[in-house]
Amino acid sequence: MSINILITGASGYLGGSLLEKIHQEGIPPHGKLYALVRKEADAAEVKKRGALPISFDAKDSGAVRKNIVENNISVVFFLIDAVSSDSQVLFIEALAEVKRNTGKEVHFLHTSGAKLFSSHAGAPTNNTFFDTNSGIYDIQKSQVSPFKYANQAITTNCTVIEEAEKYGVKSYIFIPCIVYGRGLGFGNKISIQTADIIKAALSSNHVYKIDTENSVWPVSHVTDTTALYKQILSSILVGNFPESGRNGYYLASSGLVGWNDIYAAIASALYKRGVIADSEVKPADAESLSKMAEGLGCQPQVVALKIAGWCTLRAKRGEKLGWKSKFDSSHILEAADDEVELILEQL
Repeated sequence: MSINILITGASGYLGGSLLEKIHQEGIPPHGKLYALVRKEADAAEVKKRGALPISFDAKDSGAVRKNIVENNISVVFFLIDAVSSDSQVLFIEALAEVKRNTGKEVHFLHTSGAKLFSSHAGAPTNNTFFDTNSGIYDIQKSQVSPFKYANQAITTNCTVIEEAEKYGVKSYIFIPCIVYGRGLGFGNKISIQTADIIKAALSSNHVYKIDTENSVWPVSHVTDTTALYKQILSSILVGNFPESGRNGYYLASSGLVGWNDIYAAIASALYKRGVIADSEVKPADAESLSKMAEGLGCQPQVVALKIAGWCTLRAKRGEKLGWKSKFDSSHILEAADDEVELILEQL
């Protein structure tokens, strides 16, 4: 029986890049490839990329069940909400019904984020740990963050695993980190963290560092990130099912890079274009944090959550499937000038 697939977030940075990569490179034999869309213009774009547009409210239980079950979808790649678990539970329940109807395995991939494995979320950061380490689920269950958003998103990671276990659905937690590079899709072309550094700099007229030490974070080029998504999907399609559930955490990253090094590379590129006062990276104080917060549309205490902090998670599980990053971690510094040019064009 052919495997039908649904990708959500097709107009987004990662979802759109994944759909384009599938279109350009192909995937193993499968049934129908659906893409969840909200606009007619998006429907036309996904058709160009070989996908069937489908529209429904992802928070409506009846709509989710109808579209997943009637279209016999057995693989869902979810890229639209890392925080709330409302939609994910509905998709898992619908996939379970497909499994009962067909007797075939069903799969749900939830897109999370490296922030939930960082100092901001109460995760261990004193040593490097890998996405293959045993007990990540238990660590997540014990984490407590000072940020309400992070606590809710951590709970969502665990809920996805727990609900999938309950219904016999294979689940995967995909972990993007600092992703950079021009998006491949038809929609959003830019990432989040690099854009936020630039927004904060434009608002404050400087690039500021927030942590007292050179804290580190995992990085990944957008093509490497989407390659891991595609590798997981390809492995499912050929029946080489990836590790799942409590052993199903997948980080896409080439390694760790210091925030201060990223700040310095971006500051140099911004100053060269005459859009900030100088290229020096200065320690942030209360006044500068307030200005940065204005540019980011948040409270000053949330600035660090967006563009600082410690995350020492390293990628290894994807390598078991044959994935390997093409760009090493230092490439983000080499590509900073192009990244700044891209983001300034899009803002």
